[in-house]
Amino acid sequence: MPLYHTDDQAMLADTVRTFMAEQGGIKSQLRHWRDTECPDGFGHGLWRQFAELGLNGILVPEADGGLGMGHVEAGIVLAEIGRNLTPSPFLTTAVMGATALAAASDELKGRWLPGVLDGNAVLAVAIDEGTKHDPQRIALKAERAGKGFRLSGTKSCVIHGASADCLIVAARTSGDDRDADGMTLLAVPKDVAGVRHDRIRLVDSAMASHVTFDNVELDGSAVIGAVDGGREVLNRIVAAGRVGVSSELVGVASGAFGITTAYLQTRKQFDRLIGEFQALQHRAAHLYSEIEIAHAAAYKAQQLLDAGSPDAELMVSVAKAKASSAANLAVREGVQMHGGVGMTDEFDIGLYMKRERALTEFMGDGNYHAGRVAELSGY
Repeated sequence: MPLYHTDDQAMLADTVRTFMAEQGGIKSQLRHWRDTECPDGFGHGLWRQFAELGLNGILVPEADGGLGMGHVEAGIVLAEIGRNLTPSPFLTTAVMGATALAAASDELKGRWLPGVLDGNAVLAVAIDEGTKHDPQRIALKAERAGKGFRLSGTKSCVIHGASADCLIVAARTSGDDRDADGMTLLAVPKDVAGVRHDRIRLVDSAMASHVTFDNVELDGSAVIGAVDGGREVLNRIVAAGRVGVSSELVGVASGAFGITTAYLQTRKQFDRLIGEFQALQHRAAHLYSEIEIAHAAAYKAQQLLDAGSPDAELMVSVAKAKASSAANLAVREGVQMHGGVGMTDEFDIGLYMKRERALTEFMGDGNYHAGRVAELSGY
């Protein structure tokens, strides 16, 4: 598989790059929604503009009204979201949520997909229950009640949880907390009784919530996939989220690199542009190579996912580990090369550092995925 875009993918990249630079910029989106203390943390108007371009349906089959594209194309959008630090529910809704709904009944698709496709609905995925990413442990109980289920338990740090029209929840319907079987995915509407959100603002100003389910009653139509057999679908959701956040991290790294190199070409010290100093040139060159490697890893993982390759699981973790490392290097070098002003809110580089920190933790940090790479490689 070649590690470069096809003509159609290149056209998509050009369109999205222009759109995100004009409509999703830091001043008009991130700073605006942060400074107005927006409870959602993102603009619904921009989300509807995503829909007008068809971006919300990138992973939705054409038969369901989407574009029927793949993770490579979704990664193109996410890289530009990262480059511009655009607050958006694209990853949770159009990538992870759409992956979940692909396994849903026609009834559930008919209820939620139209809103996703026209930009009037947001989805959130509730998986983790502790302080760190651990999708193997699902303890939230879904007990059979009548013709449906009764949910009791908590989920932690659900991105866009309180803003979502529907929560896609991983629940334990049988067995022990870490059993592969006995897990079921359920679609929980926002207006159902017994759901409580404890909103939290993350370091990058994105909004999440700790969610409590207090005897939440759902009928059988809420099930996504098979009862007790949700692990395979959850694995697909998790893989989509991991490779998606890898692309966003590459975008963050590229954005930080861009504004840093621009600063090196304008800032003077000792009557010379600081970009002329060889030590900084070496550091910038090293950073560029690390970003390119991370981009290649994410791109390869997307191709393997789209092809249904058995090697995809390993490469997804390679991509997440490498993208986390490269983005962390990019923001640290960016702040250092800016000097003391890099830590002030006046300069955008500090915002890239905050986004990198939040994204690195999402869906497993670099250490988590380095461990997975070792395990999947037989160590």
